[in-house]
Amino acid sequence: MKKTQEKRIRLKKKIRAKILGGGGRPRLSVFRSNSYIYAQIIDDKKGATLVSATDLKSDADKKITKTERAKIVGKEVSKLAIEKGIKEVVFDRNGFKYTGRVKALADSAREGGLKF
Repeated sequence: MKKTQEKRIRLKKKIRAKILGGGGRPRLSVFRSNSYIYAQIIDDKKGATLVSATDLKSDADKKITKTERAKIVGKEVSKLAIEKGIKEVVFDRNGFKYTGRVKALADSAREGGLKF
């Protein structure tokens, strides 16, 4: 467990060294825990979170899969971003592999109107 977490953090630092979200293209950061998924759009120059979405509130409906919840979060974060006038973002997978729930969130955010 500890090795996996350390590897993800090492990967995260490598990714963050290459991307910077600011001004016209803020950063869409995704965090995936065992139970939930979180997405934030962050302006790194201001150090502020502009938009955030999570599937914590959809916990009441246990019949829906985690991947489907990730798709809902992706659509929600894209809807909120477009309402704030954000159309382009830089995707930050936060050290997680681009498969499964992370990919589902990214694809649904694209469908919602965000450009990566």
